[in-house]
Amino acid sequence: MTSAAVETYPSVALTIAGSEATGGAGAQADLKTFQELGVFGIANLTCIVSFNPNDNWNHRFVPVDQQVIADQLEATTAAYGAASGAPSLLDTVKIGMLGSPATISTVSSALVTGGFTNVVLDPVLICKGQEPGHALDTDQALKAQILPLATFVTPNHFEAESLSGMEITDVESLKAAAIRIHELSGAAVLAKGGVRLAGPDAVDVYYDGGTLEVLSAPKVGEVAVSGAGCSLAAAVTAELAKGATPLEAARTAKAFVTAGIRNRVASGAPFDALWQGGPR
Repeated sequence: MTSAAVETYPSVALTIAGSEATGGAGAQADLKTFQELGVFGIANLTCIVSFNPNDNWNHRFVPVDQQVIADQLEATTAAYGAASGAPSLLDTVKIGMLGSPATISTVSSALVTGGFTNVVLDPVLICKGQEPGHALDTDQALKAQILPLATFVTPNHFEAESLSGMEITDVESLKAAAIRIHELSGAAVLAKGGVRLAGPDAVDVYYDGGTLEVLSAPKVGEVAVSGAGCSLAAAVTAELAKGATPLEAARTAKAFVTAGIRNRVASGAPFDALWQGGPR
């Protein structure tokens, strides 16, 4: 007599982000990260971004229509959300490039009604080449409508300065900024110093209101790599979807991105891209 086979299902994670045409960042990076970490990935697109090689590689930014964004979110949550009855429910989402106050409003409404346990915010505050006034409106809307809904935030050096209102020049000020962002949001924070801080190591700071931990790894070069921030937040998202604690997710994400930077992909663009298969 043999026992019946037990079906197993992968954890599910959603990224709400832009498409980046070269494949190094955005939803493409998120989906590759999810796959590498054993998670079934879903992408709902908010915009289409393509670098312009004839204009200093600035972004060409095209927003997705608001009804199309809403339709994607409706389909995804109906298929995998808490009310779907599916064996593996969707309770973890990553927020990447939103790009406009209108999109922020659409997405925030979906987050409020979606019943997500984990909301990982990669607070993309600047789209290179974007008109300054529009960028400021977007930044303010993101802080007002999305940040309060986040459970985990992964700001880079610039974003951490913007969110905290502090100048970050060393590890101690990075710690102070992480603590301040937690106080403002209530979320766990992984503030990234990366290559921006002087010294031989790429240093990030984790803080969740109780635990303060410095995550450090030797720098791989002194230039930022495309997709590192997206992949870090996506790795956190994947690990949370699988049941890791926020601190465990941060540690795994740091190691994942370090390996991806070490095994970066070169191209004709003036920047390299992280390879999500690097840890292999």
